[in-house]
Amino acid sequence: MKLSEVKNKLNQLETISFQLPNGELVPSHFHVTEVGKITKHFIDCGGTVRNEEVVNFQLWNANDYDHRLHPEKLVSIIELSEKALGIGDLEIEVEYQGDTIGKFGLDFDGTHFLLTTKQTDCLAKDQCGIPAEKPKKQLSEIQAANSCTPGGGCC
Repeated sequence: MKLSEVKNKLNQLETISFQLPNGELVPSHFHVTEVGKITKHFIDCGGTVRNEEVVNFQLWNANDYDHRLHPEKLVSIIELSEKALGIGDLEIEVEYQGDTIGKFGLDFDGTHFLLTTKQTDCLAKDQCGIPAEKPKKQLSEIQAANSCTPGGGCC
């Protein structure tokens, strides 16, 4: 989800909620302690130099039960960070503390912002000798293409 989409959704909400991939909600007294731009400049295993940029939200679950972050406040924090840090309309990455700091993608289901799982991947599979995945076919497709019909001369 891009930053502009988040702002658009926030402008339509009365309350903010984040849902973890396991279905649990982040406690409603969470804080967004950081909004930032993260730049990753790296070389993949095939030797290609790459740059990635994302907007990072850090969610923190404090013992501050008397305060709730309201949508308009988060929009103002986002707008301040856009100006101060030169943030463009980038994809969002969310950090949230579980057993360790987890990094999540972000989606929206009409009610909750959904923290989505992220996976690592090899960006240079062709140079690492990793074979491309073979397309999966259903057995019924293979049988239909190679089946004999009565009187067809294949038997």
